[in-house]
Amino acid sequence: MPSLTKVPRRRGLNLVVATAEVLREHIFALEPGALIGSLHDLAYRLEVGIVTLQQAARVLEHEGLLEVRRGPGGGYYGARPDDAALERAFDAYLRVHPATYEEALDMTSLLFNELVAAAAGCREADMLGQLGKLGERLDDLERTAAALGSFELEFQDQLFRMVSRPLFEMLTRVTLHYAWGRGGPQVHQLQTDSARWCEGRRKIIDAILAGDAELARFEANRQNRQVVRRHLGTRRP
Repeated sequence: MPSLTKVPRRRGLNLVVATAEVLREHIFALEPGALIGSLHDLAYRLEVGIVTLQQAARVLEHEGLLEVRRGPGGGYYGARPDDAALERAFDAYLRVHPATYEEALDMTSLLFNELVAAAAGCREADMLGQLGKLGERLDDLERTAAALGSFELEFQDQLFRMVSRPLFEMLTRVTLHYAWGRGGPQVHQLQTDSARWCEGRRKIIDAILAGDAELARFEANRQNRQVVRRHLGTRRP
């Protein structure tokens, strides 16, 4: 088992923050679920007070990195946050440091451009077949906000299945959720020109199926620019 580093002491250094950081690094060096130690054992090894350790442990519990078990066999055990916890943490950051709808739109547009380019590198027949069937539905897609929104969610879910980009997925999902919650116009609600929107998505899908990453990125960027221009147009006095 990796040794536990003592908590550093420096002028101006918050002892709780420093203790949490030492424990955090130790937890990541161990397998999930490993016993870190008991309250008194850890306080002794880290050379910190019981209250300081308890406060640091609460920070790590909130991050999903620590589990406190009581009773026989109890103690502090390392853990790993699940996707939902990570998304909540990022969403909380956006709310503490508010971003505008325009900033969120810029971010998701850039991520989407790279996501479709990465998906073009997927050559798994089953995945491509599913994407192709999704594209065929565009011809008969009902031109309502609900139908367009449902299709867009399916489309992005399929892209995420085609590439291994967990950070892309988390950033995209949380940022879109945040942007929609701010009351901005949803990207998929382009009912006034739904035919153009569907055509744009069809071109992106065709480029991915052809394995052309640059074309997929180009088509995605072109459609994103149309969305941005339309949004800015609605803001003019």
